[in-house]
Amino acid sequence: MARTGYSMKVEGDNVVRAKANELHCSPKHAIEIASFIRNKNVDAAIAYLQDVVAKKKAIPFRRFKRNVAHQKSLSGVVCQGRFPVKASQEYIRLLNSLKKNAEYAGLAPDNLEIVHSAAKRGRAMKAIFPRAMGRATPKARESVTIEVIAREVEE
Repeated sequence: MARTGYSMKVEGDNVVRAKANELHCSPKHAIEIASFIRNKNVDAAIAYLQDVVAKKKAIPFRRFKRNVAHQKSLSGVVCQGRFPVKASQEYIRLLNSLKKNAEYAGLAPDNLEIVHSAAKRGRAMKAIFPRAMGRATPKARESVTIEVIAREVEE
């Protein structure tokens, strides 16, 4: 796997980064979660995503919202949303890794604010879908690369 850089350069002593390559989850769900958690506290984002995994709160869909139902747990202008469980679990893993990176760098993991969060499509791996009578249909398994950059906020 090639080593790739971050899509945004944020410099400073109080900055910490985390990145995960080629995760097996939906790119559309990962992009919606990335735009939702941007400019939030890391602990608040983890708590909200755990509620998404438990299907108590929904992620508002702003970009990929065609045929997406309204959710009771959302209010305001954008009330269309879904419960992307698999992508939320990957983000929880990445945000916990971000907190560990902050602890290793000597920063306070409780005072982190997400400055940059992005998700992009990874490689599509070729696969086949077996059909009746010995036939097969090609399909592509999608993957996602997600990155999060956080900054320590002084209280």
